[in-house]
Parts: sequence; C-alpha cells; structure tokens
Amino acid sequence: MRWSAFSLFGLLSLFAAVPSVQAAGEDYGVLIISRERLEVATSCEIGVYIQDQLSARLFQEQSTSFNLPAGNVSLRLKLLPGQMPGCNPGMLAPGSQEIRLHAGDILKFRIAMNAEGMYLKPATLGY
Repeated sequence: MRWSAFSLFGLLSLFAAVPSVQAAGEDYGVLIISRERLEVATSCEIGVYIQDQLSARLFQEQSTSFNLPAGNVSLRLKLLPGQMPGCNPGMLAPGSQEIRLHAGDILKFRIAMNAEGMYLKPATLGY
C-alpha cells in the first residue's frame, strides 16, 4: 500500500513537470518600443496595442519591452484620453502595423509621426 502511494505521487509529479518542460522549448523574441525622442509633438499618453489589446502606455521619454512568441505581431498606436487637454482620441481607429518576429530577435522601434498618423520606425539598439 505504501509503495503504491509513493509511485502514484511520483507519477503525478512527473505529469505536473511536463508543461514546464514544454514551455522551456518555446521560442521568443524581444520587441522594444521607445518614445525617447521627441518625434511625436504631443504630451498625451500613447497606447501600444498588441493584437488589439492595450499592452502599454507611454509618456514622453519612456520605453517598454515585450517578450513575444515568434511570428507575426499586429501593432497599433493610439492617443489615450487623459488628464491633459486635447488628448481625446479621434473617431477613426488607427491603422495597424505588422511586424515579423523570429526566435531570438531583439527588435527596437521608436514612435514617429507622419501625415497619416503615428507609426513605428525601426531603430538601432545602441549598445
């Protein structure tokens, strides 16, 4: 009886360890988004949406990073309503940008603005 209980607990612990072993085999890449330069002439908060989910909020001179699985990533930038006057978002949803992320990649982008609105511009890592 005692031996079968130990073997049962051992077998259950083996099954509990399997998901962590599978998770270690997944490949990730790092995506860095920066608002360090003053390329966007607004003091409003900018929302970073990944796969249409709000993932980060950036003020001036801030940056954020994400560990994401390899594959295509849909990114969208949008002004967020806040305490500052004139920071209300527009009626139209901004366009999204697709970025291809490979396993082991470290990609850095900075937020820039043109006539169509905000977009992500590739940047050097700088280290």
